[in-house]
Amino acid sequence: MEQYGNILLFGAMFVVMYFFMIRPQQKRAKAEKEFETALKVGDKVITKSGLHGKIAELAERTIVLETMSGKLKMERSAISLELSKQLNTPVVAK
Repeated sequence: MEQYGNILLFGAMFVVMYFFMIRPQQKRAKAEKEFETALKVGDKVITKSGLHGKIAELAERTIVLETMSGKLKMERSAISLELSKQLNTPVVAK
């Protein structure tokens, strides 16, 4: 009978880990992938390293980012979803 309790405890721990760790990470990865595919020329973005710019060209896996200092070629995955959303969200004045 004690074996069933241990098995049930491990099963419950797995379920909790799934809903608090694995599932949110999968949702975040899916959202980032959708964001990368939805990028278009002219979008203002911020990279994960903090560079601000506008997309000048798009390729399958790379982009050309136009910054104040020139054009930079980088991977699409270098674009930050969270920072770019903040940049493109209008600020409401109080």
